[in-house]
Amino acid sequence: MQKNNIFSMKRILAMSHDFGASILAWGLAYQLRFNFVIPLEHLDVMKESLIWVVLVQILSFSLMGLYKGIWRFASVIDLQRIIFSVLLSSLILGASSFMLKLPFVVPRSVLVIDLAILILIMGGSRFIYRAIKEHQIYGLRSLQGEPVVIVGTDQTAVSLAKELLLSNDWRVVGIITEDVSLHGREISGIKVLGSIFDLSKIQSRFDLSKLIIAHPLLNHQDRRFILSQAETLGIDVLTTPTIDDLMSGRLSVSQIRPVDVEDLLGRDSVKLNNSGLTALIKNEVVLVTGAGGSIGSELCRQIVKFKPKHLICFDISEYALYQLEQIFIADQIGSNIYVVGDVKNKDRLNKIFERYQPKLVFHAAAYKHVPLMENHNVAEALQNNVLGTLTIANVSKSHGVVRFVLISTDKAVNPTNVMGASKRLAEMVCQGLQAESGTRFVMVRFGNVLGSSGSVIPKFRQQIASGGPVTVTHPEITRYFMSIPEAAQLVMQAGLMGNGGEVFVLDMGDPVRIVDLAKDMIKLSGFDIDDIKIKFTGLRPGEKLYEELLADDEHTLPTPHEKLRIASVKPVNEEWVKALQEWINSSTNQEEQKLKESLKFWVEEYQGNSNVR
Repeated sequence: MQKNNIFSMKRILAMSHDFGASILAWGLAYQLRFNFVIPLEHLDVMKESLIWVVLVQILSFSLMGLYKGIWRFASVIDLQRIIFSVLLSSLILGASSFMLKLPFVVPRSVLVIDLAILILIMGGSRFIYRAIKEHQIYGLRSLQGEPVVIVGTDQTAVSLAKELLLSNDWRVVGIITEDVSLHGREISGIKVLGSIFDLSKIQSRFDLSKLIIAHPLLNHQDRRFILSQAETLGIDVLTTPTIDDLMSGRLSVSQIRPVDVEDLLGRDSVKLNNSGLTALIKNEVVLVTGAGGSIGSELCRQIVKFKPKHLICFDISEYALYQLEQIFIADQIGSNIYVVGDVKNKDRLNKIFERYQPKLVFHAAAYKHVPLMENHNVAEALQNNVLGTLTIANVSKSHGVVRFVLISTDKAVNPTNVMGASKRLAEMVCQGLQAESGTRFVMVRFGNVLGSSGSVIPKFRQQIASGGPVTVTHPEITRYFMSIPEAAQLVMQAGLMGNGGEVFVLDMGDPVRIVDLAKDMIKLSGFDIDDIKIKFTGLRPGEKLYEELLADDEHTLPTPHEKLRIASVKPVNEEWVKALQEWINSSTNQEEQKLKESLKFWVEEYQGNSNVR
């Protein structure tokens, strides 16, 4: 109630100011019109018309919403309202004096002069008030709070700096940037102190303890370099949301967070053919298998942006589908269909396809955990990853699906484990089913994704939180990493580009040593290598020192997209697929070692139990 009273009082004060401005402007307009010597007859007109003019102008100001704004945050929008409301009042005054035949006649030049003076008084007073308030606030805040420097000069950095100046917790001492032309200058009143190489001087000058990276498009190499420079000086590094996060709303102080490992491994944003994807997906029925998993759920999130008629989220896990459903409900996306089912169940799939008639299928359902599939689960890996792919691929083909996109893995290349071999067989199944017409089968290979359920990153976080040790299998082991959104976007792009039968290989960038990743995570968690130990446990069954994206006898062809290439792979035919199906159907009761031996026949490059390449 008290807050409402204060607001009402401020509104009355604003109206009183404008009331006075209206009287002053009208008087000045007459003075200027007659060179400060107003004839008596016009002086009488000025007095007679004053009440009418003020009433019309105050009414116009109210109708245009001029008193909804707050002077302290006066902006261009407020100035536009002032101009439109003054113009409206001038038009009403001019029209009324002509149409209503008022007993007085106001010179038209007075109306024009009054318009200009009133805009200057009302607009100027508001912006002067804002400048005074900001000077008072920033002047006080500049003397308190923890000193912080901001990296970046774009609108994100400037908006953040202004917001921090309103906080009691922070004291923005300046901005740093690599743009030498800006050094020594000011951006929105904030000094540009230099570059990251001047950080030591800046720290000594301001007793700096915090640095915030407010540059959403900054690449991960530069982020890593800034972090290393700050670490040597004992400065904590924070960051703002990525460009994808910023799309959803205005930057706020609460979104500042510590730098995470994803910020160091992150990559440049993906350029999508949005018009092509819109044509492919909009108003169509799309089905995603494994929709509750890391890649599947991100695919669903990306697909709904292109407004499909229906998105069918298919998964064997009831709980995973429930979690996905809750996410979409929170985002107010309600046209999705959630189906619990097994990709090996042909009857279940046929019913779903008959009812909804999907035209685009993304097959992400698979068993992916290498050591778990290597022992005691070989037959199940083959059943799910190979027979499951064959079943849903055949159903898709028989129901006229336009495109079928298989999510594969770099572990399918020269596989040393059952999971990798099963995914290579899944690729070959789709190759064999590709005909000259009908469903286009497209396969997409990529490596590890950051933060997925099987990634080392969640495991390392848990181990660090528990005090260690952080377990790494081998000091030289390396892996490729990309973000889940990037992987999902490139999968969609490959699905759009594929003509059928291609194996697309994603540009995974440079491989990362897992031990270096562990060290980075320990440091980013606020610990030292001496605090959290790293323990080497030895390669696990089926694990390689490094992953590959191409087999020894494969090469790639370029595509119009810089992050996608096409692997040249050995062809297979439908007869081969039928023979493979017979073998898998007869393999459920075979011993695991025998199954692994048989796998070498079907996947020539499979290397069985060898652990190290």
